[in-house]
Amino acid sequence: MEDKKTLTVFTPAYNRAHTIGRTYESLCRQTSKDFCWLVIDDGSSDHTGELVKGWMAEGKIPIRYIYQQNQGMHGAHNTAYRNIETELNTCIDSDDYMPDDAVEKIVTYWQKYGNEKYAGLVGLDRAEGTEGIIGTSFPDGVLETTLQGFYERGGKGDKKLVYRTEVIRRYPEYPLFEGERYVGLAYKYMLIDQDYTLLTLNEPLVIVEYQDDGSSVNMYKQYWNNPKGFAFYRKTEMQVAHGLKRRFVVCAHYVASSFISGNRRFLRESPDKLLTLLAVPAGWALYLLIKRNVRRNKKLQKTS
Repeated sequence: MEDKKTLTVFTPAYNRAHTIGRTYESLCRQTSKDFCWLVIDDGSSDHTGELVKGWMAEGKIPIRYIYQQNQGMHGAHNTAYRNIETELNTCIDSDDYMPDDAVEKIVTYWQKYGNEKYAGLVGLDRAEGTEGIIGTSFPDGVLETTLQGFYERGGKGDKKLVYRTEVIRRYPEYPLFEGERYVGLAYKYMLIDQDYTLLTLNEPLVIVEYQDDGSSVNMYKQYWNNPKGFAFYRKTEMQVAHGLKRRFVVCAHYVASSFISGNRRFLRESPDKLLTLLAVPAGWALYLLIKRNVRRNKKLQKTS
């Protein structure tokens, strides 16, 4: 019987046959084999499934493959969390890959410092083709943090999260809205931040390359196509955000998403009704900005 692994690396994949091979190759090069790979195929119509099944037959690393109808990144995360059996888990996207010693660093650090006090650990992202990290590292002497606390203290850039599976399963799944494919993954992270801290690891655990079809470079389109998901996320953020300025920005985004979805009950449904009311003009302006950019991008696509 195969020894139980400490870490699951899970990868949501949607039509990424052209990039996921790099993810696989980086996992094969890991200096520690104390992990398994879980691929959630989120309704791909290319040959992603055939590639992964071929790698499973090679037997170089333990792989599980699950196919589902397209639900979006958050739906793939729901499926992953239901099926992970290891103590720790981390998501490596299908257009990203891991440094050769990333698993070793994660497992060694956790075995040395980890305990039930922590939700897991948080490391750094490095941009593909560079030696520099994305954003800022963790300040010297800061051995633990919440994700929210890091950014509120001026931290910047994406960070790689490694959660205890037992912890992340205690919190509600990401909701699925009919016709939409996006809910911010930080919804769960915000909830976890209220109860736990994360160990900080000032080491790059992933190398990222932002794709032209990735969610991070199509945010106006995401706002327009997924207003219910964004409104849900903003309502959660209203309840945990610190500082009046940040909460006002969140309310303005909530108002804009409500205008996009045509939800006339948004004020009644808001957890912060007064600030939401004050944010209506800003939210209307943001709604018009999103609408203009979406229309402009559609015209550019037609002429290109």
